[in-house]
Amino acid sequence: MKRTILSVAYPLTEVGEDAVGGSEQILTLIDRALTLEGHRSIVIAAEGSKICGTLIPAPRPKGRLDDSMRQWGRAVHKKLIQDVLKRMPIDLVHMHSLDFHTYLPEARTPLLATLHLPPDWYPKSIFQSRRQVFWMNCVSQSQNSACPSSAALLDPIPNGVDVTRLGGQSGKRNFVVSLGRICPEKGFHFALDAARRAGVDMLLAGEVFPYKFHLDYFRKQIKPRLDRRRRFLGPVGFACKRTLLSQARCLLIPSTVAETSSLVAMEALACGTPVIAFRSGALPEIVDHGRTGFIVSNTYEMSQAIKKIDTLDPAHCREAARKRFSAPVMTSRYLQLYSQLIDRSDASHLAPSLATKRSAGLLAHL
Repeated sequence: MKRTILSVAYPLTEVGEDAVGGSEQILTLIDRALTLEGHRSIVIAAEGSKICGTLIPAPRPKGRLDDSMRQWGRAVHKKLIQDVLKRMPIDLVHMHSLDFHTYLPEARTPLLATLHLPPDWYPKSIFQSRRQVFWMNCVSQSQNSACPSSAALLDPIPNGVDVTRLGGQSGKRNFVVSLGRICPEKGFHFALDAARRAGVDMLLAGEVFPYKFHLDYFRKQIKPRLDRRRRFLGPVGFACKRTLLSQARCLLIPSTVAETSSLVAMEALACGTPVIAFRSGALPEIVDHGRTGFIVSNTYEMSQAIKKIDTLDPAHCREAARKRFSAPVMTSRYLQLYSQLIDRSDASHLAPSLATKRSAGLLAHL
């Protein structure tokens, strides 16, 4: 049966294959899978987003991203969601952003929220929800284990990446790389320090969003560490990212928060490039220590791991990515979950008295 799915992105960032954020990249993959399977994919996202389905654009934010801009974005998203639900027969709404709870529609339409960030970044109230047609899922086992107990929490669906498009081989060059959103929690200043200590060239690529604390971090922690051998490239699209990851000796991930997943680590492995990462959140689930990379605890250990990265086989990295991080496996699980939740919602509307009694049984089997 063909479905109509409404996906909702964070109000202030664009969706597409060149998106920086993990949630935007996952939404892009799901949108493409829905379209290829003949379903109708509708996406509410910032103006300029590039998707396969139908885009409902939110106005592009202008200027520095502060609290007032976030509030404005939430209000816009709330109205857009309400308008879409009034005008179109939506089978399920899939929310992807940190602040989804501020514009969660009051509707009988099934609602799924994927938690892309650490559980303690969300208000505790979402885990206490008793809404009959509202569910959540995590993107890794470690993230799921860190969540409070909740009747709305389903089994995690691990993230995946487009392994096929990343699988081409390229000659290695003598530099290391870090990629991602330039902000304090990503800890890229530690990667720059480790590269300097190891005596290797480093390229740092990513976007500095116009939040004050992001701009301050770049000015105070990143810029002073740049020199002729440690360079900042700014934001890069998919093609450039693939080239950087393919040619680098390794990828450095010095995150200071519990990463719920790491798409860039999966992408690096798909390119045959090992990963050196701090022991944060789900990273030990992704990196097979001593085979596809090294899990380290500090800058010194990261610098020492760089020196022995050539002992690892790129073929093992590619093999791990193919077996464990395939986007089609991830998207097929989401499409199956959509059908289960829609069917469950239909049943609850027909027999509301049975819905509450049977909800625990359904959740146990999803």
